[in-house]
Amino acid sequence: MSTILRMVSISKYFGTLAANEDVNLEVEKGEIHSLLGENGAGKSTLMNILYGLYQPDKGEIFFEDKKLNLKSSKDAIDLGIGMIHQHFMLVPVHTVLENIIMGMRKEKGLIIKEEKLKKEISEIAKKYGMEISLDSKVSDLSVGEQQRVEIVKALYRGAKLLIMDEPTAVLTPQETEELFTTLRKMADDGMSIILITHKLKEVMFVCDRVTVLRDGKVTRTIHTKDTNELELAKFMIGRELVAMEKNQECCIGGPVLELKDVSYEVEKGVKALNDISLRVCAGEVLGIAGVDGNGQRELAEVIVGLMNATSGTILLEGEDIKGKTIGEIIKKGVGYIPEDRHKRGLVLDFSVCENLILKDYYKEPFRKKVFFDFNTINKHADHMISKYSIKTPGRHAEAKKLSGGNQQKVVVAREIYKSPKLLIAVQPTRGVDIGASEFIHQEIIKAKEQGTAVLLISTELSEINLLSDRIAVIYKGSIVGEMDKSDFEESKIGLMMAGAN
Repeated sequence: MSTILRMVSISKYFGTLAANEDVNLEVEKGEIHSLLGENGAGKSTLMNILYGLYQPDKGEIFFEDKKLNLKSSKDAIDLGIGMIHQHFMLVPVHTVLENIIMGMRKEKGLIIKEEKLKKEISEIAKKYGMEISLDSKVSDLSVGEQQRVEIVKALYRGAKLLIMDEPTAVLTPQETEELFTTLRKMADDGMSIILITHKLKEVMFVCDRVTVLRDGKVTRTIHTKDTNELELAKFMIGRELVAMEKNQECCIGGPVLELKDVSYEVEKGVKALNDISLRVCAGEVLGIAGVDGNGQRELAEVIVGLMNATSGTILLEGEDIKGKTIGEIIKKGVGYIPEDRHKRGLVLDFSVCENLILKDYYKEPFRKKVFFDFNTINKHADHMISKYSIKTPGRHAEAKKLSGGNQQKVVVAREIYKSPKLLIAVQPTRGVDIGASEFIHQEIIKAKEQGTAVLLISTELSEINLLSDRIAVIYKGSIVGEMDKSDFEESKIGLMMAGAN
């Protein structure tokens, strides 16, 4: 194999933060090369440098043995470097064909050549087994189909190296499998692919080699055939992962949460939730699986009182809580780990200390009559920081100065510490590193074993499988299937997630 890309001693600084420091990366022609690392490890920064969106502070880039001086993404595209971002760069109101040729130099008589363009694009799609309708509007396509459009667009524009940023984040298991089949065909045909990911299973399944980043530096480049998931995890976080311990004898008690025919209308006639019926018992984790945007956020927010259900009944230990305020619901023993910790979970300008008592600051022991008991508040913060391994400069550090994983630990600590009757955890490990994910999973299992009913909403099937006793699948605001953990089949769940029963 010949080397198509060499990035030599690349460094990039944002103020005093080293996003990349002396990074070396080599990619061979016709290989799928994973760039693996936790969130904040520097993967996207490095690829944004390669794609011309950032300029490095130090280092050199060689592509096909020529030294590059990229000033923009257009420079990268012209050289044959394509990038498919996590959030697709497509215009929904235009057709697939219009999106693929958009921004390209208009040849004379483009209208006359439309049939020729269609033929060329269709041949590329067919070659790699990607079915796409060129006359369809992008807004009418599924997420998987939109991704195919992005790949065909990059191929049509002559990409020799394709960067893919977390490409499976919004796909069902079947779509992921189809994508990997396509990528393998492309690589076999001589295309080089860089896969940015934090999913170890995917790296081992589809990649030839992997470069691991930690804190902006390369910790290892290795052939996947010479490593395994545990070793890669160690390179990512710098220590061994702790095996998850679950008490299989855990007793499941009576129902804590019951939803009966719950619907939520965004506007007249448009339902985000459609007649949802669910039950979660004490000491049980019910996992809700589904592709993002199928009503998961609305389901959580209707239960905790951030939205009012249009119809149906929501029972907490037999009492109807529909229509009650979020404050009233919290007082009844509901913990809530929201999808977006910045918008819903934390006050970023407040200290760690203040965020840890956000829901209890007004009552004893933190408040005595009209005055705050700062001694008790500080002791509580120190205890929580220690108990939940929160890395912070101190109890009075602002929440915004913590890493994403440690911000999430603050939210998890606050919600789980009080042993709630019901814990609603929405994407509890989204955007956090593998070490913090492992810790959060253990805390959810501990809460369950202490009798908390847990409603876990996640798009990560591996997380659902790891933590759940029962699994329900949500699609377009409806529960389309439910099963016990013993009946868990990824392919079956994947079909349900895509709406095929």
